[in-house]
Amino acid sequence: MVLVGEDGQLYHVVDRDLNTPGNWRAILQLKVRNLKTDSITMNRVRPDDKVKLAYLDTRKMQYSYREGDDYIFMDAETFDQVPLKVEFVGDQILYLKENDEVLVTMYEGKPLNFQLPGTVELAITDTDPGIKGATASNQIKPATLETGIVVQVPPFVNPGDMVRINTETGEYLSRA
Repeated sequence: MVLVGEDGQLYHVVDRDLNTPGNWRAILQLKVRNLKTDSITMNRVRPDDKVKLAYLDTRKMQYSYREGDDYIFMDAETFDQVPLKVEFVGDQILYLKENDEVLVTMYEGKPLNFQLPGTVELAITDTDPGIKGATASNQIKPATLETGIVVQVPPFVNPGDMVRINTETGEYLSRA
């Protein structure tokens, strides 16, 4: 649940605790996270308090191209092109190729959150050649992927191979 605070900021409810002490009024303790600053605070809400709910819209979007300081994403349903700032997308763009899909959460037409798929498949453009018979599990080598990101891969992976990468940790998972 996402609430709009008195200051106009958006707060995500992380945890709640309802306390009903006997014949007294109920008190609801909310642990909320500010979506802009990521700070967590505790709020006390009484039954007669009013809160405003924020209705978020999560859309599936497709990465199209980069234009200046913006990355252009296309809404999969309406085909509208939405520019997202470089600062908003950050280093997560290194996991995306053209036409890859992401989830973008929006509130009143403004993007709030950018969510990558769990894994992506990318081609290796540069790495040291594989060593024949290298099967030791603790050996790794750096490899540059087609988007420019560098990940650690096992020694049997060669340039041109497609690999599956975990987008949360940036680790090699398997060959694709």
